Amino acid sequence: MSPAPRVDSEVGCLRTVLLHRPGAELTRLTPRNNDQLLFDGLPWVERAQEEHDAFAATLTGRGVEVLLLAVLLAETLTDEAARELGIAAAVDPRRLGSSLAAALSEYLSEVPAADLAEVLMAGMTFDELPFTEHTAGVSLVRRMHQGGEFVLDPLPNLLFTRDSSFWIGERVAITSLALPARRRETSLTDLVYGHHPRFAGTARAYGHASAPLEGGDVLLLSPGVLAIGVGERTTPAGAEAFARSAFADGLVHTVLAVPIAQQRASMHLDTVCTMVDNDAVVMYPAVENTLAAFIIRPDGDGVRVDDPTPFVAAAAKAMGIEALRVIDTGLDAITAEREQWDDGNNTLAVAPGVVVAYERNQRTNARLEDAGIEVLTIAGSELGSGRGGPRCMSCPIARDEIQ
Repeated sequence: MSPAPRVDSEVGCLRTVLLHRPGAELTRLTPRNNDQLLFDGLPWVERAQEEHDAFAATLTGRGVEVLLLAVLLAETLTDEAARELGIAAAVDPRRLGSSLAAALSEYLSEVPAADLAEVLMAGMTFDELPFTEHTAGVSLVRRMHQGGEFVLDPLPNLLFTRDSSFWIGERVAITSLALPARRRETSLTDLVYGHHPRFAGTARAYGHASAPLEGGDVLLLSPGVLAIGVGERTTPAGAEAFARSAFADGLVHTVLAVPIAQQRASMHLDTVCTMVDNDAVVMYPAVENTLAAFIIRPDGDGVRVDDPTPFVAAAAKAMGIEALRVIDTGLDAITAEREQWDDGNNTLAVAPGVVVAYERNQRTNARLEDAGIEVLTIAGSELGSGRGGPRCMSCPIARDEIQ
């Protein structure tokens, strides 16, 4: 029997996780669109799939149940209500015009669930439209677009399942993704959590129509304590809105809002800092002494926001521990910068003191091992082209309570 969904920390023994095996959506990337679709290069898709399969195998080898988003989505779309919602979220008459939108919606309503899931993830070009203008009606939109342009945009960033949803306690947060290339991802995770039998009755901790908040910015430092990065993807309004929601639901007692640089290299808090043990983080050394936190706590029907204090000290105090151990990549600034860019600080804990990391970050991994952390290495030369590591590629659904 599968464990009930519940996540109270970053490091409790991982029992169930949601991944997305990269698929046809990655084949849509070209030199013309990869920047717009948030990839730094064009991944070798078959190799990326091999690397992802090895990542999944590493987790299952540690007793973790791996759920795949594409499988869950296809199963969800057998439900008629879910099918209608999924099509409506993807087919926008404001962009496609009424006649083309109506014809495409009608076609997709008859497509088998697995094929519909593929279209919703990988998108569709004008050349791939299964009907002619003669049968679908006149469309200025169709006449003014080139055949290789997208009727439905692909979603290559689905690979990073952490961002579009995350669990806190027994609730799931459907996030609000900041950039246009990613916003439709949450319509798919929303469908799965709202209509798949596996998640029947699941309560929500946040909704995708709320202020921008992404899962890569949210760290469950310990039961009752959250850190939320505020930068390129999560806004101050998003951090405050989620803090208020989490307080109202009794999920946490302290939230640390952590400003981070608004740039590609540090798009999320988990690109510079992740938990690797009950009392330890791996952190990019360039930010260790500069990260600060606004401490947010409930105050009657509202909240109290204290002036910023050093993040490491504030985290330890909120967690109720004497000090937070910080493991960094050493004093070599060039190596540290390279490994931060290559997601050396973006680890996934599968148990206290056991993490998955990219094998190429040799210096970071060596320092983790020297600090007593077991490192399970995986290849990521192709997976990393979208700027994300093992934590980015995983959404924990069930973890044991930490002792």
